[in-house]
Amino acid sequence: MALTTSLAGRVRNTSLPKSHSLLPLLEAIVNGLQAIDARFGTNTGQGRLRITIERSGQEEVDFGHSGPGRAALKPIVGFAVEDNGVGFTPDNMDSFETLDSDYKAGMGCRGVGRLLWLKAFERISIRSAYKNEGGDLCTRQFRFSVDREVEHIEPPGGFSDTGTVVHLDGFRNSFQRNAPKSVEAIAREVFEHCIWYFLRPGGAPEVVVVDEEVVSLNKLMEDFVFSGLPTSTIAVKGRKFEMVNLCLKSSTRNPMPRLLWCAASRVVVEENLTGKIPGLYGRLKDDAATEFTYVCYLSSDYLDRHVRADRTAFDIDERVVGTTLNDDISLEDIRSAVLQEVERLLSDPLAAARDEGKARVNEFVSKRAPRYRPVLSRLESLGVTVDPSIKDPDLELLLHRNLQKLEAEAIAEGQAVFAEAGSTPLEDYQERLNRYLDAVKDINQSDLAAYVSRRRVILDILFKIIRANEQGRYSREDAIHSLIMPMRTDSGEIGTDASNLWIIDERLAFHDYLASDKTLKSMPITGSESTREPDLLSTRLVDTPVLTAEGEALPLPSIVVVEIKRPMRNDASEDRDPILQSLDYVKRVRSGGVLTASGRPIPASQDSPAFCYVLADLTPTLVSRCEYANLRRTHDGLGYFGFNEPAKAYIEVMSFDRLINSATERNRAFFDKLGLPSS
Repeated sequence: MALTTSLAGRVRNTSLPKSHSLLPLLEAIVNGLQAIDARFGTNTGQGRLRITIERSGQEEVDFGHSGPGRAALKPIVGFAVEDNGVGFTPDNMDSFETLDSDYKAGMGCRGVGRLLWLKAFERISIRSAYKNEGGDLCTRQFRFSVDREVEHIEPPGGFSDTGTVVHLDGFRNSFQRNAPKSVEAIAREVFEHCIWYFLRPGGAPEVVVVDEEVVSLNKLMEDFVFSGLPTSTIAVKGRKFEMVNLCLKSSTRNPMPRLLWCAASRVVVEENLTGKIPGLYGRLKDDAATEFTYVCYLSSDYLDRHVRADRTAFDIDERVVGTTLNDDISLEDIRSAVLQEVERLLSDPLAAARDEGKARVNEFVSKRAPRYRPVLSRLESLGVTVDPSIKDPDLELLLHRNLQKLEAEAIAEGQAVFAEAGSTPLEDYQERLNRYLDAVKDINQSDLAAYVSRRRVILDILFKIIRANEQGRYSREDAIHSLIMPMRTDSGEIGTDASNLWIIDERLAFHDYLASDKTLKSMPITGSESTREPDLLSTRLVDTPVLTAEGEALPLPSIVVVEIKRPMRNDASEDRDPILQSLDYVKRVRSGGVLTASGRPIPASQDSPAFCYVLADLTPTLVSRCEYANLRRTHDGLGYFGFNEPAKAYIEVMSFDRLINSATERNRAFFDKLGLPSS
């Protein structure tokens, strides 16, 4: 029983991704190039192929692809592809009317191009002239559609030579919207898809794309290619692959190094090679410092045999796990061999690019990220290379990811080292232990550098927010408050690194209980019913480091109160005296103390030491309050200090300039060690 084939079913089951919207046009163009080859052989210079873009006459426009000073492009409705090749001979016509024909199988053709036409276009019409066996010129004309299949109509006139005109009409919206719009973009896609015809010995016929202007693909070849590298032949598990290596000019719009997988003289898959070889990022430079982009066109009989029918991918596994009886080739096997050859071909430019990348990292680490300096040599040993043009945020992320990788490796190595203690010869064990300890030392130094760098950034931010903006206004006190300590939080809600009390005094980093902008009533250490809110309130166990006490040990805690005022605020008075406010908070804590933060009872604390810090600019009203409190001026004139005997409290009033100067001086040695600015 004979089997029948449904054309509509075949078209419906034919895959055409929207990202390959021009593939039907490209198939028609390749057919034309093959017809020219069939007529002229190696004399391809006599061939002519013309692609005409047909646009809608309606006012509907596409604003996305019009450039400055250019009219918006009207939607594309079809294409006409005209060649002076051998024409639709009887053999060609028989092949066209036979689905899955083997007529041009030797050229890698699968007989699916015309199915792709019907997938993307509503109507196809073909006019052609050919010579019969007697040498007479004959013509034929037919329409091709899903509904009527091949419909022959009256043979056309007007042909004086052999050739074919394929008219693809009714570009379906779903594909038209995803296709390039401008003649330049279409010409470039045609060129890159058919570049083999331009690279082969003898070159290509004359090919032009016509819209309101004419773009010559032969001229594009001259503008496109900077120079050619030697063609390479590589072997992968006994099968040969040809590599056509090109250096494209720096003016090329796409600067990415690429591997183009080809089959049947067509580009099937384009792969970005960026970063797949150390130093291969974007453009490279030759010996004369001229920039170029590397592109490789890969072809093989093996690829021809394994290309999918729709020519958008290959029926080859990405990788083959384990050993197989057929010793199958994977895409990974092929790619690995290609990259190895590329690294050999471009050894000098790649070495120069790696040196530039190394210099870029060193500059960034020296000026912006000194935390990575202790581990920089270890990152290099991991093969970390960067694009010299990489932006600072991207470089920071790259270095951070690799630092995390080093830390993970160090943890795993440490576990392995200590697990082997006593079971490995002492000499071998000691050597491995030393390597592990060296890695830990470098990582710890990196952590310390990050901590110091963070301090430098915090001081820079504080320096900016205490100054007036362009309108002459100062930041509110809550901006400074939040920088020193997150507002409306306490020790149980934030991590140990969340506050920056070190700006005021390094000793404040060690506290038993710390609260920020919370009412006295809400603090477990006071037992007070007051709803007043000190800016910062801290307790510390006397002579007992918090890291060991963890809030459980007594005797009495010390009390620290910090009051923060808006820069240049000049409203201190008897009713709004920050010094008296601080002393009042101390009194309330002493008189109302009930429990520690961990729930332990606090004994009578009337004699517990107290420290009051007022952060504010020395405006006239604040100076008056400092003199009233009998405080002494600091030697630099930027603050006041003294001891209030009745309250048993040390008081220090610091201007914001003194605050920054003091914090900078305390950290100067660390900043200098890392090469950070200390002023």
